Amino acid sequence: MDEIVARAIAKWPNVPAVYGWLSLDRRGNWAIKGERIRNRLVAEFIARNYGHDAQGRWFFQNGPQRVFVQLAYTPLVYRTRPGDALAFVTHTGQAAEEVRHVWLDEQGALLIETELGIGVLHDQDLSEVLAHLTLRDGTPLPESALEPYFDEDAVLAAPPAQLQTRSGSAPLSTIRADAVPQRFRFDPDPRPAPGEPEC
Repeated sequence: MDEIVARAIAKWPNVPAVYGWLSLDRRGNWAIKGERIRNRLVAEFIARNYGHDAQGRWFFQNGPQRVFVQLAYTPLVYRTRPGDALAFVTHTGQAAEEVRHVWLDEQGALLIETELGIGVLHDQDLSEVLAHLTLRDGTPLPESALEPYFDEDAVLAAPPAQLQTRSGSAPLSTIRADAVPQRFRFDPDPRPAPGEPEC
């Protein structure tokens, strides 16, 4: 968090929160009322002051005011990092050190769980990342072996697979997109509590 933001919170601790204005899409782009923020400095300021509360509501701390974020999918969006081994960085610029698990949803989106939290992989990086999937013995996973992962009746017969990354291997599992918020304890569409003042 920026020092100027921390000072503003200390000076004005009870500023009402904002809901329904700021959103994050599946490619890590911020938008205000549906209008994409294209100013790089503004986007970087939001990214530096992005966090979550105990209820799993993600927000941008704009000075003393919390601006809650509507999430198109997950609170983080991952991109691949340049280098010899597969590694990831969030849309806020944080490098992930440990890939713990990867999840494939029914739409074909890949979700990555790291020490920073859950995030969807940017779709432009999907082909690169899928090339790092292997069977348990380390042999490359054939593309045809992914088909059972999209069939609820056949998924149990899918060969166990893992993603080979800079931090080691991470198991691949399936998950339904509508189960992601509850599984990873975040609120994709924060709303004010009854009686809560808002701007």
